[in-house]
Amino acid sequence: MAIASIEKLTTQLARLPGVGRKTAQRFAYHLLGVPEEQALELADAIRDVRKNVHPCPICGTYTDLEQCEICSDPKRTEALICVVCDAKDVMAMEKTREFTGRYHVLNGSLSPMNGIGPGDLRINELLQRCDGGQVKEVILATNPDVEGEATATYIARLLKAKGVTATRIAHGVPIGGNLEYTDEVTLAKALEGRRTI
Repeated sequence: MAIASIEKLTTQLARLPGVGRKTAQRFAYHLLGVPEEQALELADAIRDVRKNVHPCPICGTYTDLEQCEICSDPKRTEALICVVCDAKDVMAMEKTREFTGRYHVLNGSLSPMNGIGPGDLRINELLQRCDGGQVKEVILATNPDVEGEATATYIARLLKAKGVTATRIAHGVPIGGNLEYTDEVTLAKALEGRRTI
């Protein structure tokens, strides 16, 4: 016996990344079991984020301000931009507490197989930010997959024509990793990205 409202909620929850049908159904039944006030708080939070959060007009990460806190921070250097694929990557980079520059979110990677070309990404906006001579280096922190590598290579070529240094984040063996269990591609990238100590 299927209850239409539960089925509708389960279907919507199953659209979330990493949530399968059974997990979505568990979430739906959980929401039925919590106090109504708690369930409505979740609905209000979703409505609030959809209404008030938008991409920063400069870097493209999400904010509920006119421009994000990073772009507004005068302590951040404008000479260094870190390019990432998605807004969630900004938060990952910020957790390191090592980066003192600004960001640029592409909103994806080049993927001709999926019909995503340069015009579908925020590459032109990046190039405009590099005009004027303030930007000295762009760190390409795209994902270490085929699309991410192709995107980094494409952008690096465009930046070189503008006289801006393009660097790529290193890829390789994770801290605490064991060489014995590391795959060949990761080891090759680790060798390629080696540095003097």
